[in-house]
Amino acid sequence: MLIVGSIVIRVDDLDAQTAFWTQALDYEVREPRDDDFALLRPRSGTGPNVSLDAVPAPRTLPPRIHLDLYAEDQQAEVARLIALGARVVPWDRMPEDADFVIMEDPEGVRFCVIDARDQLSSTKPA
Repeated sequence: MLIVGSIVIRVDDLDAQTAFWTQALDYEVREPRDDDFALLRPRSGTGPNVSLDAVPAPRTLPPRIHLDLYAEDQQAEVARLIALGARVVPWDRMPEDADFVIMEDPEGVRFCVIDARDQLSSTKPA
């Protein structure tokens, strides 16, 4: 049996990216943190770990893999992420009925914010 233990993102500035992703995801750093590697874990204890690995890596577009972040209030989350330093990535082939917004973190790592209000509201206890 296999489970995803951590999703690893290559970064240039470990401190800046740690600050962005811990705030973006409401994660915390597992201590002790190395000089070139940080494992971030959910404060709530639920969800996958995200690790930041300070290793130079060429950026490729489109990326071969990206994160889909599910949001109950997509507009509010996009605005919050922009305030943290993320950017919306324009795409000329965006479907009119798209339920996602393409974004990138301060170093250009791409991710999508998915409008998942129907999925997330159905998982909440009544």
